[in-house]
Amino acid sequence: MHSSILRTATVAATAIASLATPAFAIEPDKPKVCSLARKVMIGAVLSVPFRVVDGRIYVTVKVDGKGPFVFAVDTGASGMGRADAGLVAALAIPPSGSGHTSDGVATSEVRTVRLASVALGGFVRRDLEVVTRDYSSKLSPEAAFSGILGRAFFGDGLLVIDYPARRLTFTRAVALSGEGNGVMSYERAFRVPVTIGDTLTEGNLDTGANVSFVLPKTLFDRVGGGALQSAGQGKLTNTTVSTGKAMVKGPFRIGAASLSDVEVRVSDRYPELLVGAHALQHVTLLIDQRSRRIAVCP
Repeated sequence: MHSSILRTATVAATAIASLATPAFAIEPDKPKVCSLARKVMIGAVLSVPFRVVDGRIYVTVKVDGKGPFVFAVDTGASGMGRADAGLVAALAIPPSGSGHTSDGVATSEVRTVRLASVALGGFVRRDLEVVTRDYSSKLSPEAAFSGILGRAFFGDGLLVIDYPARRLTFTRAVALSGEGNGVMSYERAFRVPVTIGDTLTEGNLDTGANVSFVLPKTLFDRVGGGALQSAGQGKLTNTTVSTGKAMVKGPFRIGAASLSDVEVRVSDRYPELLVGAHALQHVTLLIDQRSRRIAVCP
């Protein structure tokens, strides 16, 4: 199973150092699609509050009818999700198989387990095969979790992550459609157009990465470059990379939001622009995997 790179503290033992959370500015004409965020609660399959720890989203679930357990919601995690080794041991869940996971730099073999059910609010998924690893033993008690809800958990509807309201909503009654007017299409989840100054590129929206942005060195050189300060080792899912840090004027534009004067991480081993959780704290994400469309609304 593929896992997005720079998993940081969500699926890695050691996180890249935290950044101050920046704020997106509101574009003068907010697209009409952004009004959907206020309408989706009518007829929603689920609507639950979440808490934020170092930018990442945490919710409470039940697994196989037991719990509650704390899970992270991670748009950078493929498949239905992940189960922490501690959860697997506590519920005496036997291994079901094996697979491979990639962090974009290296791959490794992993074990899988089968969960009879995962319930979030009144919404239940059944018979889930998920990767299991020891995620939480090296995290702080506040950041520890028992599992992860991945992209496929919300794959057949519209997921709305309202960071300002700290609310996660999922509905099948509303859909994102069309192109433009704030709606962005994607081919590979969840890579969307991002403009940095005058440079158009593609960025991976990753709610599980506790950074603002990570830039490949080649992209950093194109959008301003300059001197880098050492930022230490960044822990990916399967390996580590050396990182630097610098201020980038931008503005970074994603959907209907823009962000300027941002401290970013830079690595010459990192293959793509990553838009992490710290850059998303003041926006609402609308993700519709049925139509492969996303909106980012301040």
